[in-house]
Amino acid sequence: MLSRLCSLALCSLALVPVAVPAHAGDMSSWSAPEGTAARLIAGGTQGDALLGGVEIRLPPGLKTYWRYPGDSGVPPHFDWTGSQNVEAVEVLWPAPARFDDGGSYSIGYKHDVVLPLRITPKDRAQPVELKLNLDFAVCGKICQPANAALDLALPPGGAGTPSAALAQALARVPRPAPLGEKGEPGIATAELERSAETPAIRIVADVGNAATADLFVEGPNEDWALPLPVRETSPDGRTVFTLPVDGVPKGADVATAKLRFTLVDGDRAIQVDAPLSAH
Repeated sequence: MLSRLCSLALCSLALVPVAVPAHAGDMSSWSAPEGTAARLIAGGTQGDALLGGVEIRLPPGLKTYWRYPGDSGVPPHFDWTGSQNVEAVEVLWPAPARFDDGGSYSIGYKHDVVLPLRITPKDRAQPVELKLNLDFAVCGKICQPANAALDLALPPGGAGTPSAALAQALARVPRPAPLGEKGEPGIATAELERSAETPAIRIVADVGNAATADLFVEGPNEDWALPLPVRETSPDGRTVFTLPVDGVPKGADVATAKLRFTLVDGDRAIQVDAPLSAH
């Protein structure tokens, strides 16, 4: 992972983990007093789960990466080893943006970001202690690997209500949607076109702003590395995204695999999990 990051730009090899003392309440301490830093925040519940978030602070002009970083970059890695009374922690990813890195594209966030968490306790009547070892990358002209060791104790039933930053991040998490759902944003079709010399994936979408809408396509696991689509407008006014069939693991069949499509249209975003239809 680190070697891939360092091949993209000059890289500082000094990983400096910063442990912070256990903290009870709505948030942990920042992992660093200034500059790039991270902390855990908590707030509210969702069904039987507790809500929280990882807040990453970025200096102006720097970016960090989404779960799928695109042509270049390294996604955050979350290690919850040592957490107490935790059945599972699910990271909920706000809609990202595409960045032109000069010959390649990456996917992520270019401002301070909160990555919401859905935390399932083993016993809802008992407190939860989150322990997170977070590895992430921060890039500008120079890429910097970063690490934060964070600790936050949550009382039974959660702590308070979501902060404005956490609520805003939750609102940016793409809404699950079926393939073919009408409305904006929506994905009408996702087809595999075999007729061309190079097989391609063609996605027809309905969006409110065709000039800025974007689409990200992921495979079933991290072995897939599908390219970023090219956007165009069809004669009927719909937005069409196309990408060559590339980055498919050996032995995998793109025609039958369930892919994940994240369509971002301004402040709205949807996520569609579906296999391609043949064309």
